[in-house]
Amino acid sequence: MDKHSKVKSVLITGCSSGIGLCIAKGLRDRGYRVFPTARTHKDVKILQELCFEALFLDLLSSDSINAAILKLYDMTDNVYALINNGAYGQAGALEDISREALDKQFQSNVFGWHELTNLVLPKMRNSDSGRVIYISSVLGFVAMPFRGPYVASKFAIEGLVSTLRLELSNTNIKFSLIQPGPIESKFRANAYLAFKKNVDISSSHYLDQYKLMIGRLKSGKNVKYTLPPEAVLKCVLHALESKKPKNYYRVTFPTKLFALLGNILPSRWMDMILNKS
Repeated sequence: MDKHSKVKSVLITGCSSGIGLCIAKGLRDRGYRVFPTARTHKDVKILQELCFEALFLDLLSSDSINAAILKLYDMTDNVYALINNGAYGQAGALEDISREALDKQFQSNVFGWHELTNLVLPKMRNSDSGRVIYISSVLGFVAMPFRGPYVASKFAIEGLVSTLRLELSNTNIKFSLIQPGPIESKFRANAYLAFKKNVDISSSHYLDQYKLMIGRLKSGKNVKYTLPPEAVLKCVLHALESKKPKNYYRVTFPTKLFALLGNILPSRWMDMILNKS
């Protein structure tokens, strides 16, 4: 029998830094049994050195996902929550994005999350309880130029979660989307690496725009209204512990503002605003 059976276990993806690591530490301090994951063995070792029961999990690999779940179930029968956080942002104009690059974005940000969710749902159905939390984005409901692959992946996640919520409405399994907006993390640095790898700017129609975008990605400076990852942790705690968790948690001012504007402004006006953002 699992000696931790009375403690609620939480599986979290993408915990090498930023939001994921903050959530892992915060939930452990709260008394949860936390299983953080990372996609490199080096980062898993670092997490283990922090005394976490860390697992290797690469969202691009179905074999890796299934192996991580098998190992998780060897360690605990009690899977109370899954927090889908691990993702990256592929920058670039859609004209310059290959099918291969778009496919990889969806493999990581959508298909991996979908497969992982389906692997934990049977345990949650057996206990008729559980929480599945998705770290989405302000770009899950508004589009911005030169972020098309990431926007598309987050729009897809929001659609999947809304459907899951309807399909499992007769259970006590709850689904929540957290839409952070600008948060202190390595997201921009990782986005720049993906951009360099997958976009050839030499013959692009968007060369001038790319120069400005690259400057922003490489600067390391936080944009206005950026909050620390603890702001996301606060929403995660509510989604885990409230009897009536929210369907949507909008974290930063830009997220709340764009949600409001999207409801009251004509789409042409929104396009103009988003093109200037």
